[in-house]
Amino acid sequence: MIFETIDWLVIGIFFVIVLSIGWVASKSAGKSTSEFFLGGRGMPWWLLGVSMVACTFSADTPNLVTGMVRSGGVVKNWAWWSFLITGMVTVFVYAGLWRRSEVMTDLEFYELRYGGKLASFLRGFRALYLGILFNCLIMGTVHLAIIKIGAVMFGLDPTLVILISSIAVIVYATLGGIKGVIWADFFQYFIAMFGAVYAAIVAVKQPEVGGLVSLLKHPNVIHKLSILPDFSDPWVYIPLLIIPIAVQWWSVWYPGSEPGGGGYIAQKMLSAKDEKNAIGATLFFNFAHYALRPWPWIIVGLASLVVFPQLSDIQETFPGIKDQYLGHDIAYPAMLTRLGPGWLGLVVASIIAAYMSTIGTHLNWGSSYIVNDFYKRFVDNTASEKHLVLVGRLSTGGLMIISAIFSLTFLEEATQAFDILLLSGAGTGLIYLLRWFWWRINAMTEVIGMITATVMSILLVLVIDKTTVASLVVTTQGLTDVLIDQAHGLPSFDKATLLGSKLSSADISVLSAFDSKDEFTALTNRIDTVILPIRLILCLLVVTASWLAATFLGKPEEIEILKSFYRRTLPGGPGWKKIRLAIEQEGGLDENYDTHSWQMPKKILLVFLGCVSIYCCLFSIGGFLYGNFIQGMVLITLACLSGFALFKVFGTLSSGRPVK
Repeated sequence: MIFETIDWLVIGIFFVIVLSIGWVASKSAGKSTSEFFLGGRGMPWWLLGVSMVACTFSADTPNLVTGMVRSGGVVKNWAWWSFLITGMVTVFVYAGLWRRSEVMTDLEFYELRYGGKLASFLRGFRALYLGILFNCLIMGTVHLAIIKIGAVMFGLDPTLVILISSIAVIVYATLGGIKGVIWADFFQYFIAMFGAVYAAIVAVKQPEVGGLVSLLKHPNVIHKLSILPDFSDPWVYIPLLIIPIAVQWWSVWYPGSEPGGGGYIAQKMLSAKDEKNAIGATLFFNFAHYALRPWPWIIVGLASLVVFPQLSDIQETFPGIKDQYLGHDIAYPAMLTRLGPGWLGLVVASIIAAYMSTIGTHLNWGSSYIVNDFYKRFVDNTASEKHLVLVGRLSTGGLMIISAIFSLTFLEEATQAFDILLLSGAGTGLIYLLRWFWWRINAMTEVIGMITATVMSILLVLVIDKTTVASLVVTTQGLTDVLIDQAHGLPSFDKATLLGSKLSSADISVLSAFDSKDEFTALTNRIDTVILPIRLILCLLVVTASWLAATFLGKPEEIEILKSFYRRTLPGGPGWKKIRLAIEQEGGLDENYDTHSWQMPKKILLVFLGCVSIYCCLFSIGGFLYGNFIQGMVLITLACLSGFALFKVFGTLSSGRPVK
């Protein structure tokens, strides 16, 4: 135990404040489901924006980034940096549409956009699929992070860690509803951000590191620093940069970065006062999420390569860690043990804050699906508001239990869960972009896309060996996952070592084909680099073909359903020409509404300017940290200029509503 009295005092004060927020919010949260799940639709942009960032801050995100930096360098973060494009599209194209829809959850959208029994099935099934299975998998990864922190810093058993950490978040999430979660997020975000920055400062001051300048020159670190991949090697730049930028952002449904918006991001947009506040909240979220947060975690990850070069060094320092949880992502909590008294308590409180913020949002989001999209819709549509709030509170506890089971059984490392989540939504992203702007998308499109994506992800992750998939582009020479793990444990591949191992004669024959272990390591590194992109492309091709076939072979939605959707959301554009003309003939649009106004070119320009501004800001911070002052100044200047242009262009957009 490395904690002192002052550390416990700091953590205790933090818990008192958070629970007090939940208690205060509970006075209004129990009035109705609108209050419990949407805060009465009266939230300002700045509060919602901070809440969105706080939720995605998460206790597992520092671990994930640290694991990426240690295993693949800073450049590996493009796996999630690419989702900025998705975020900007959501801000300028979809945020206003979601707020105009006036649904309580994004799943309610299905019966607004589609009709018949299939739409009802889709809404009910996805309520359980996303609200329980998918949501609990996400929360399981967050639990996984807190388990590793508990093991490293307290030497606690995983079950005990989950039990302790769950109690407080369940209390304020069940009492205060979304309003309690959002206000707690606001407090927790600043604690979490301060803790992350301070942890980075302490990391570079470690005796082994010797300061930031020494860190950047260390042989363990220097080859991990590049922000862009090596463009001379397609095995590097295609999977690390081209695939995320060209394919991943629009093709994959990933929580927090859903194409077209959705999930808890949509829930918080729907909680906004109006369209302007929904857009402002989402814009601030993307700026803080991508530009402000990553570098403290990256610095800690780089420093950990000096302090704990190998996983064996972590295991030697913390012998109580179970093998199941020993991965590169555990280096982050290992580095936190270097903090001094008081500060250690504050930084641990910041991680607990990130954990509680994420879990609180996901509990409320999942509960909103269960209550509004399943229980109220299919079980008891006459239930009173108080009864529905009670069901919401009970389902919150149930979700916590299921997600805890996930983290205690099969989840092992943050990057493992990231890959599973990425693949399970591969190929469906384009559906969620097009359904707002093309009348031909129907309920069968989504059903077939969802089923095919699920089946493909299970096949590619759980059934088909990764070397079998990699053999499409890399000659794996008879390697299997098991043999690769065994071979990495051998000191060399000389004849005496191979014969003295416990490997079968067939496995020895496979390894003997390599001139050295270095050649073997180079090949397996390529396998690790290309395996996710190959799986992603395979999923994308099969899933897209399936839902396109369903779209054109299936029956279009009823014309009255489509007209009703158009009247409420006013998406505009050529994809709705047929429906808009039908409404105009009936005189169903306000006479002052410009039915021919199509602002998409301006919105695409805003997406481009937003991406340029935020990416330049992100990399300017990296330039300053790396000691490249000129690069930092040039990029921050570009960030400011593109940001200024963004707000000028944004001011010329009309609201999308009829002008009275």
